[in-house]
Amino acid sequence: MSTSLPPAIVFSDWDGTITLQDSNDYLTDNIGMGYDNRMVINDKILEGTESFRDGFREMLESITKPFDECIEILLKNVTLDPGFVKYYEFCQSKNIPIIVISSGMKPIIRALLEKLIGPEGIKNIEIISNDVRVDGDNWEILFKDPESSFGHDKAKSIKDYLDAHGYAGDADTKRPLLFYNGDGVSDLSAAKETDLLFAKHGKDLIKYCIREKIPYTEFNDFEDILSKMKKIFDGEKEIKDFVENPTVV
Repeated sequence: MSTSLPPAIVFSDWDGTITLQDSNDYLTDNIGMGYDNRMVINDKILEGTESFRDGFREMLESITKPFDECIEILLKNVTLDPGFVKYYEFCQSKNIPIIVISSGMKPIIRALLEKLIGPEGIKNIEIISNDVRVDGDNWEILFKDPESSFGHDKAKSIKDYLDAHGYAGDADTKRPLLFYNGDGVSDLSAAKETDLLFAKHGKDLIKYCIREKIPYTEFNDFEDILSKMKKIFDGEKEIKDFVENPTVV
């Protein structure tokens, strides 16, 4: 990609956004504690009696398969949004970086993404996420921000990225448009750092956007996102035309 100022930067959640299923939930439900036990922890997280970081760690610790087997299971069972390929190609053609911002683990994201867009394509996508420590058949998640209740502070990652690329500063600092694609509560703080949030239909994020008065536009799949982005870059529409809670802008 060119080193000139891109017209936009895309930050995207991974599980449930680019993937059609949550890969970590799939492992927990099928080779870990099971769906019912996971939902007990999930309810505690939503109630605020347990942090996402601690609950997520507990779920992953229930998985008994070696990490390489977990990746193979996910490659066979987790589907990625088929519209993401054309979306990726459009972003490449417009010099728009795609940054995956995830609470998942980098080796899993890389393996699934490489299957979709190939080993060359994955070189053009930066992944900012948690990692994993593997010791024989044992493994554990390594949180990017262990001091954060989320384990990965997505808003901080976006701020750090913008700062590292010279896009952070005062109001006069020239920077690209910033888009965020997400579906869950952990995306809320990250969305506040961007110009337009694409929030997945039927997911928790939309409810929180309405409550927190964060401008968003709804999407079903990456074909929806691509259609809206094309209209913005073709000059047919402005960002404000897509905001579904316009009283907040």
